[in-house]
Amino acid sequence: MNNHRGFTLIEVLVALLVFGLIATAAAEVGSQYISSYERVRDKTLAAWLADNRINELRLAENLPGISENSRDTDYGPFRWQVTTAVLATQEPTMRRVEVTVSRYRSEGAEPAPVHSLSAFLGQN
Repeated sequence: MNNHRGFTLIEVLVALLVFGLIATAAAEVGSQYISSYERVRDKTLAAWLADNRINELRLAENLPGISENSRDTDYGPFRWQVTTAVLATQEPTMRRVEVTVSRYRSEGAEPAPVHSLSAFLGQN
């Protein structure tokens, strides 16, 4: 009498199915982690750029004129567009500044907004 021990085809298929489900779930969790990391990284870099721009205006000798302009800059490993809008307020010696930072995702594509920051500047 042959006494063979081993797995049947059904047992092997069930084991592969369970492994496949676990691997799919692990890949999904990994993908979400990477996406979350990239979002936090982009928000952090964009916040630094916006803060830097507002501080540049604060350190200027004169109150900025009412205007809107954009400039491209390299910061970290990415290319960014920093848009600064200087708006009038009811108080003539104050300005409202809105800085929007957008990241270029690929060459030739429009930048995607990542972060906005507002501040008020006054004349010393």
